[in-house]
Parts: sequence; C-alpha cells; structure tokens
Amino acid sequence: MAWLPIGLAVALSSLLLAITSTRYGYHRDELYFRMLEPAWGYVDQPPLTPLLARTAIALFGDTVWAIRLPAMLCVAGAVLLTALTTRELGGGRAAQGLAATGFAFSPLVLVAGHVMSTASLDIAVWAAVILFSVRALLRDEPRWWLAAGAVVGLGLYNKLLIVLLLVSMAGGLLAVGPRAVLRSRWLWAGVALALVLAAPNVVYQATHDWPQVTMAGALAEDDGDENRVLLIPFQLLLLGIGLAWFCYVGFRQLLRRPEWRDVRALAIAYPIAVGITLVTGGAVYYPLSLLAFLFAAGCVSTGQALARPGVRSGVALAVGLNTALSVIIALPVLPVDVLGRTPIPEINQVARDSVGWSEYVKTVADVYRGLSIEDQSRAVLYTGNYGEAGALDRYGPDYVLPAVYSGQNELWFAGPPPDSATVVVAWTQNLAGLSRLFASCERKAEIDNGVGVDNEEQGSVVAVCREPRGGWSAVWPQLQHYD
Repeated sequence: MAWLPIGLAVALSSLLLAITSTRYGYHRDELYFRMLEPAWGYVDQPPLTPLLARTAIALFGDTVWAIRLPAMLCVAGAVLLTALTTRELGGGRAAQGLAATGFAFSPLVLVAGHVMSTASLDIAVWAAVILFSVRALLRDEPRWWLAAGAVVGLGLYNKLLIVLLLVSMAGGLLAVGPRAVLRSRWLWAGVALALVLAAPNVVYQATHDWPQVTMAGALAEDDGDENRVLLIPFQLLLLGIGLAWFCYVGFRQLLRRPEWRDVRALAIAYPIAVGITLVTGGAVYYPLSLLAFLFAAGCVSTGQALARPGVRSGVALAVGLNTALSVIIALPVLPVDVLGRTPIPEINQVARDSVGWSEYVKTVADVYRGLSIEDQSRAVLYTGNYGEAGALDRYGPDYVLPAVYSGQNELWFAGPPPDSATVVVAWTQNLAGLSRLFASCERKAEIDNGVGVDNEEQGSVVAVCREPRGGWSAVWPQLQHYD
C-alpha cells in the first residue's frame, strides 16, 4: 500500500479545499439544506445529505466552512477508495499514487469536495461499492457482497442514484460474465441486506406516493434535452481531458487482460450507465464513478511503464496540466469580480450559483424596509426557488426580515402563509405570472450581484404584491413546483 503518495494526495487536495472553502459564498443547495428539518425523507431527496449539513452546522457553527466539511471528508474517502481499487487490480506504489493524485485533483471531484451536495456522498458510496465488488470478483471472496450491500443500503439514504450502478453492473455481468455470480447466495444476501437497511426510506417513499419518482420526471422534463446534448462531450471533462487517455487504456486493458476477466463486467457497466443516462436525460456526472474505475485500471498499466523516462515525463505533464486546469475551473481561485469575464460560469454551474447571495438579500431587505410600519406587520417574503429562500433564511435575520416562503419542492409544504399576511415581498423571475395571483404587484427593484456573473438570480426582480386572490388557500396550490 502506497501510503505516502496517497496520503500526500489526500492531504494536499483537502488543504486546497479548506483554503478555498469560504470564497464566493454558499451554493444554492447548501442554503436549501440549512432550511430542511430532519426527516425520513423529502420530496426531492432522501434525508442523509441535509442531515449531515445540519449536523456539521450544529457542531462547528453556521458557516460556509462548517457545512462543507462533510463534503471534504467524503472526497478524501473517495480518493483513498480509488487508490485501493488500483491496488486491488495489481497496481504498485506508482500506480496507486498516480490514481490518487489524478482523481483527487480532477474537476468534478474538486467541485464535489468544495460544495456540500448529494454528489459529494455519492462519489464515496459508489467508490466503496465498486471496490467491494472488485474484491468479491477478483479474490473469489463472495462475502464482500455483504459489504457492498451494506454500503448500498446506507447510500440509498443519500440518493436513489446508486440503483443506476447496480443495474449497470448487472447488465455487465449478463453481457460478459461471470454469470455464475448472479446465482451466488452471498450476492443475494447482500441485496437483502441493502433492502433491510433501506427499508425506512422505501417505506417513506411508498407512503408519500413515490415523490422522488415525480421529482425525477420533473427534472428530466426541465433539463433532459440539454443533458442529452452535453452527456457525451462532458465524459471527457468529468476527470479532465488530461486523464481521458488513462480511462481509454483502462477500458481496453480490462477487456484484454486474462487476469482481469472476472471484472470485465465493470468495464461494460460504464457504457451501459452512459446509455441509461442518455435515455433518461440524467445529469452528465452520473457515470463518473464507473469512469473513475476505468481510470484506476489505466493507472495500473501506466504505472508499470513509469520506469521509462519518456513515459514518466509525459504522465507528469498530463497530470500536472489537468490539475492546473481543474483547480482554475472547479474552485473559486479567481477574484469574484473577474469571474464574470471568463467562461468558467458557463462551464461550472456551481461557481455561478455561489455568487451574490448577501447582496441579493440586502436588495430584498431595502424593499421591505421601504414599506409602511402597517404593511411590514402583515408582510411575508416569497421566493421563486429554494436557493433564494435559503439566502433570506440565512441572511434575513441581520435585517429583521419576516418569514420566508417558497413553492419549490419541499419548501412548499411549509406553507401557506397565514391569512393575515396580505402583503408579500416577492423575489421572482416571473412577475407576470405572479401578478395574476394577487390584486396588485408593483415592481420595486432588480437583482444585481454587482460583479457581472450571469446566474439564475441575475436580473430577477423584487416586487410588492397585495391581497392574494381568493386567499392563500386558493393561491398557494398554484405556486407549487418541482424542479
């Protein structure tokens, strides 16, 4: 086990994530997680990520750094698991160090470590399931299926996406074998263990009309076409252009090497996962961990050739350039007033969604303070999405703002506002649609982050709306939306 190079990769990437963790600001999802009370589940996700976010806040304070600590730890674990997978495939110290370094400083891994999200946990969960599956297959030690099943069961509390990995692996086993594994009592014991551990989450879904199925359909309808267009090109960008060759080498060697015959199914699982993601319109990063497995395999072959000076210098150049580009694109290293003049906001949505929240809240607060005392006493805040609601919840107390409501996803269930709330300070991208639900809506301000970053909030408006038509019982159902 190459503890020194792996430890250095984990330590340096963690240090970089810690140094940059407080730059720019919260991501919209983090602001949302702050608002979610602990529960067995929500309409848009299982309970684990919001629970970890709130636990970190309770332990370390209500800061950006605290909420991101679990993400850093998950990514550090995923780096170690990827290096262990390389070792399991026969990789020596050089191969393990290469796998840890390349993976730790790849674009999506840095993004997942920088921002607390469901993807942060999924990267670690998938890496663990893949490692345990490799051990079960290569070592002919089927008891590792129990460990894989335990991780799957717990991973389902983070996101149902782990099912994509299971379906893809099953497809790979059916396609290239060893098919006898599908008859293993240990494999099915692992499946049973996963179901037992995940039972409360499944019960929640069943008793709430499978809300995440509804949510998945809404996301596919909103973003599916764009995701399909971007899916294939972005496979080259998930780990970075500089590491694409290693993935290709890994895929080729997995299909050719006799000693890897029993894990060929995991190589085939990658194109299966890409195909399923393409058909369903899923997010471009869904197959990342299977791509990382190909990279781990590629590092084994490359590590064996590193003794040759030409190969060593070429690998160092590829990994070095990939690391430099990844850091610039994935992390907030540029000054925020420079960011908007670069292509980074178009490439990295996380960057643009982490800018301007405190400035936006100040604009809303100025509109609220412009109301008469009487209007303030019967006013509430309303936002079009959960990021905006989360920003007002986080920074609103500094301005003594009233309660905030939103119709998006889980926040809709916190409403409607009380009937006494006849004045609404609304932060919206659709003033025309909102105006139809109130007796009057008057535009008061336009949102501007002041640094020229074009995100979802930039150019939205703050309006004062009065008297919901038919009361909140009539208006509130019309404000619900999943996206």
